[in-house]
Amino acid sequence: MSEYHISVGGDSPGRDLHQLAHWLRQDSATRTEATITLQSAKPAEGQMGTALDVIALVTQSGFSTASLVLTIYAWRRTRPSTPVVTIERNGTRVTVDSRDPAEVARIATALENE
Repeated sequence: MSEYHISVGGDSPGRDLHQLAHWLRQDSATRTEATITLQSAKPAEGQMGTALDVIALVTQSGFSTASLVLTIYAWRRTRPSTPVVTIERNGTRVTVDSRDPAEVARIATALENE
């Protein structure tokens, strides 16, 4: 099993986080191979966290990181402001802030190699 933490930045991160979680739950590969929950992230020292600010995705052994990154890439394309999405797995943190397919492939490779 692997665990991913996904956060969303931008103008309305709370709303976008909920919409991304819904999008992931609708994706057939993600919904069958992962458990998706909304959680509070650990706040930085001296800061208070928000109520729900991270998606925790716990996956089964057959889960495809590339599929997850492509699903997030597709979701971002539907958003009017194209929010920045950060994915963390096993201490590796990557930021999805591009519309370039080559960048998406690089991100998937970086996460899969962990």
